[in-house]
Amino acid sequence: MLFDWGTRTFVMGIVNVTPDSFYPGSRHLKSEDAVKTALRMVAEGADMLDIGGESSRPDAAPVSEKDEIARIIPVIQKIRKESEIPISVDTVKPAVAMAAIEAGANVVNDIRGLRDGEMRRVISEASIPVIVMHMQGTPQTMQANPTYTNAPKEVYEFLEERVKEAEDAGIKEIVVDPGIGFGKTAEHNLELLRNLKELRKLKKPVLVGVSRKSFLQHILKLGVDERLEGSLGAGAACIMNGVDMLRAHDVKETVRMARVVDAILRR
Repeated sequence: MLFDWGTRTFVMGIVNVTPDSFYPGSRHLKSEDAVKTALRMVAEGADMLDIGGESSRPDAAPVSEKDEIARIIPVIQKIRKESEIPISVDTVKPAVAMAAIEAGANVVNDIRGLRDGEMRRVISEASIPVIVMHMQGTPQTMQANPTYTNAPKEVYEFLEERVKEAEDAGIKEIVVDPGIGFGKTAEHNLELLRNLKELRKLKKPVLVGVSRKSFLQHILKLGVDERLEGSLGAGAACIMNGVDMLRAHDVKETVRMARVVDAILRR
């Protein structure tokens, strides 16, 4: 098992080896800079690092397999030389996932929800955990006109189906993510956050990423660089609603917040 789930809140640090991620503070054009950030996050208490080479922000341009691999593999290799921390590769491409696993990654974070049979095969054969996320549409289309009759119910049913497919493929450890900001309006996101406890019925660890996301702008009327406090408030609410792991740009602050909320909950 990746972690002793349920004993405390775990924190995943975001390391983007991209020039166009939605938060400028997370962009790294050079592998050396990405590795430096990653090791700082380890020192700050991150439990896992999530390494991505293709932005999934709204309207982001696709990246080729070759370019994505060229961006992330040196970073994974260099981190692995310095630390045994679990590394997740944030990708939707089976070939990229395979290259990352060979370089030292030991988790796959699939924002497309593991809908690709080849991706399921790669993960199953590697015998590693997977993070299965809900997304309506693609990064190029997801915010055009996201529509739901009942967002919490539809997200739950999607994840329930994906979990079954993953288990049928022989994948043993599955983490679910409702995909805040991925094909959802601000109100959809808030509705999902209010109903996070429903995901516990899947009997899988729950990961949520609220860090600096645009739904906070709708509440605070602040740009991405001024959303730290909002991110921490949303993260605390997630923990109170049963979330096991937070995906965060600001590891130090998120770890400290989580320790306080865990103490209150006596986790």
